[in-house]
Order: sequence, then C-alpha cells, then structure tokens
Amino acid sequence: MNRLLAALVMIVSVFGVTAREITVMQFNVWQEGTSVEGGFEAMADEIAALSPDIVMLSEVRNYHGTRFCDRIVKALADRGVTYHSFYSYDTGLLSRTEITDSVTIFPCVDDHGSVYKLITEIDGNRVAAYTAHLDYLNDTYYEVRGYDGNSWKEMEPVTDVAELTRRNLLSRRDEGAQVIVADVALEKEKGSLIFLGGDLNEPSGLDWTEATAQTADHHGVVIDWPSVKILREGGLVDAYRAVYPDPVTHPGYTYPSSNPAVGVNRLSWAMKADERDRIDYLFYVPDSRLEIEAAWIAGPQDDIIKGERVATEWGQRDITPPLGIWPSDHRAVMARFRLK
Repeated sequence: MNRLLAALVMIVSVFGVTAREITVMQFNVWQEGTSVEGGFEAMADEIAALSPDIVMLSEVRNYHGTRFCDRIVKALADRGVTYHSFYSYDTGLLSRTEITDSVTIFPCVDDHGSVYKLITEIDGNRVAAYTAHLDYLNDTYYEVRGYDGNSWKEMEPVTDVAELTRRNLLSRRDEGAQVIVADVALEKEKGSLIFLGGDLNEPSGLDWTEATAQTADHHGVVIDWPSVKILREGGLVDAYRAVYPDPVTHPGYTYPSSNPAVGVNRLSWAMKADERDRIDYLFYVPDSRLEIEAAWIAGPQDDIIKGERVATEWGQRDITPPLGIWPSDHRAVMARFRLK
C-alpha cells in the first residue's frame, strides 16, 4: 500500500479540487550501490517504484570520473520516471520538478560529511530541500556499546553522559548541523517549504530515553545527542517521530539492515553488540501549508543483533520490503505530506 500511496503524487477529490501530496525519501545508497552486486540498478528500481518528489542520497562518490547525478537520472528515465539533479559529492539530491538553484552548504573535506541544497517549485510554492551526510568519525554511540568510535576496536563501555557528549563533539557533526540551521533560517524568511534528509551518523535524543535505556545495548544511558538536538532547536521536526512518537513500539531502526545479499561481517561494525539505531532521518519545518500524513521505513525486515540475523516484526505501516535486491546496509526513510 505504501508503494501505491508514494506513487500517487496528486489526488483529485470528487469535487475536482486538487490536493497535492509531496513525498520525500532519504536513502543511504552504500557507495552508489557498488557494495552489492547489481546494487546500482536495484537502487534505481526502488526509487522509480516509490517515485518520491524529492530524494536525498548519501554516499555519492562519482567513481572513475563519472557523474553519479547524470547516471542515476538516466537510469530513472529508462524506467519511465523523470528526475532532475546536479553535480555533488558525498551526498546528492533528486527532484521530480525542475531545480532552479543548487548550493553547497557544507562542503565535503576529508570525508567529514557534506550538505547540499536545491531550490524547486511545487504548485507555486518555493521548496528548499537539503541532503546531509555528517561525519562518520567520533561515533560516540558506539562507545556506549563498547566499541571505539574511530577504530571500532573493542573497549570498555562509556556511560557517563558528560564524557560521551565531550567525545561526540570532537566530530564535525555539530558544525554541519549548525550550518544547516543557519541556512534554514534564511529559507524561512523567504517563505520556503523546507525538507531535510540525511544519514547523520548520530542517534536522536528522542530514541535514547528512560523508556529505551535498557534496550539495544544503551547500558542505561539517557542522552540528548547534540547534532539532532541542534536541528530540533532550530525548528526542524523529525518526520518519523512526528508520526510515531513512541521509540519503544516504533524504534524505526535504519542501521544496520540485514541485507541478505551481503555477509553479516560486512554489515555490522560491532559484532558483539546490539548496535541498532536510527541514524537516517527526514526532517521538515512546520508550515501552515503543510500537513504530515505518513512516515515509514523501506528495506529488509530483519535486523542484525550481536553478529546474528534476527527476524523482526514490523507492522505494514512501518516498513516497505524491497522489490528484489536491496542495494544498501541502511534502510531508507519515507515521509508523505499534504500540501494544503
């Protein structure tokens, strides 16, 4: 059902009034799909089938001097769907409507993350869409679980919140989040509808609560992780948590996904821990013209827990299974909005 809904970008009521729907997708494509045999074509199949209006991509590499933006746009055109894009590195953006401007917000330096923005127009409304892939180093949430956040070697778990926060801020993730918030403020002044999707390489404080303190090897830690907190305080709303506020009933894990085409040793960075987390997000800025209707996950249904594939129950509202080959070690995130 979610695939059908995502594909229907406009619904005409019995009275002939057009209600426009906007669907957005965040998709970490694991080095352009090259990490899975047939991954690039599978990635194109998934995007074409779901047909979101805007796609935020992580791990764009432009391998061998190619332009990923051109290759994915052509692959989607071959599947009967028209998208527009622009050259970028590390992250990417696709839009069903024409792009009127594109901006580098946070350039990728030494693989410490990137943020780009596109401007488009949907039904006469200026739309600003951001894609983010933040620093993968100093991943302190791994240190809670007994793995070094830079080398991923085993270590004693760190559970002191002040120390975790200090170590976490050694990354450039908070810098990326601050740059996003500053640019979002400018787009608010211009009256834009604003969306952000990204693999932030950091959990959310909405997931690390008292209710979840004894789950997924949190070791009793309750912490409001800094980068997502910066975005939240900057007026950005987590779409998945807006629809499913309870992290116990709807954990929404996006990493690691149990991709059956790949060995567990390539999917897990902490083989003795339960490293499941939600690190891929879709955000939006509340607007009187915009109403969120749905949010869900796309990808393999099973999880990896302590180096083992574990069957996980997901409600039909929560996850859309792959068409065939899944190209990533992450799950994708989808959200659908009604434009009033």
